Amino acid sequence: MKWKLSIFVSLAVAGSCMAKDRARTDWTAQSQPSKESRLEGVKNEVYKRVGNTDLKIYIIEPENHKATDKRPAIVFFFGGGWKRGSADQFVPQARYFASRGMVAMTVDYRVYTRQQARIVDCVADAQSAIRWVRANARRLGIDPDRIVASGASAGGHLAATTGTVDDFTGPEEDHAISARPNAMVLFNPGLDVASFDAIHPGNTKTPGIYFGVPLGADPRKLSPLFQVKPGAPQTIVFHGKADTGTPYAKSEAFVKAMKEAGNRCELFGFEGAPHGFFNWGAFDNKYFVETLRDTDEFLIALKYLSGKPTIDQFIKPKTATRPG
Repeated sequence: MKWKLSIFVSLAVAGSCMAKDRARTDWTAQSQPSKESRLEGVKNEVYKRVGNTDLKIYIIEPENHKATDKRPAIVFFFGGGWKRGSADQFVPQARYFASRGMVAMTVDYRVYTRQQARIVDCVADAQSAIRWVRANARRLGIDPDRIVASGASAGGHLAATTGTVDDFTGPEEDHAISARPNAMVLFNPGLDVASFDAIHPGNTKTPGIYFGVPLGADPRKLSPLFQVKPGAPQTIVFHGKADTGTPYAKSEAFVKAMKEAGNRCELFGFEGAPHGFFNWGAFDNKYFVETLRDTDEFLIALKYLSGKPTIDQFIKPKTATRPG
């Protein structure tokens, strides 16, 4: 399948669930850190300091990368219901895109169980991360006009907010530098936080608490579904049709709203796939490979990448060791 920017047609990618479903279906726990961190030895910098907390961004560079380069960048936000999670989650994808010539990054942001963060704080951290990447683009050898935001579940929500919602960062940041990415790649994203108490009624018992985490702002203002405007970044969305944590219907509604606003946005639906279906190690990496290839082709169409996907050289299905 080749992407064409002038024609965006609906595509549903069929896939059957295997008997041994190793994908995590609890969306608040889908990105638990591995026993041995995949980020061991990875270059990192502090992109934001909040009180005594240093928030780090982990940087995986392409081979022979130089500060004088002007490479596209992709920035990943982990999932975990804004409660928990680890920047480890997207290291396999980040390593692949670094092998393709991008500067790939994974972001640590505040979460409820570690810093008692509200959802609005998570949003602000995501926006700060994109602004930091753009502000440091020349030093990092990055093209400030080719920055991709990506994430899954709550991290997909955060990636989507960077491209759609108002800026929630404080006056300490240089707001002359845009916190908006140039493209978005979203995996089973939370696009309507206003509906979470209806989806998960057992988790919401107090006004202003969503999925067990304080919201901190008007839920509609933090919901990408309700904040779509013309000029939003070009976007691709991957979503399992059997997802009960972040319903597939919300991604359908988001894509519809994006297209109605004149934005380019495409949804890839996966039959029978649950939450976290795309993660490394789930379903013998069937969906990991499929979503990686589709993302690669999307970025080729945007002229962020060139040549053909090199996934076959990067991974050997079923027998590969973890690329992290």
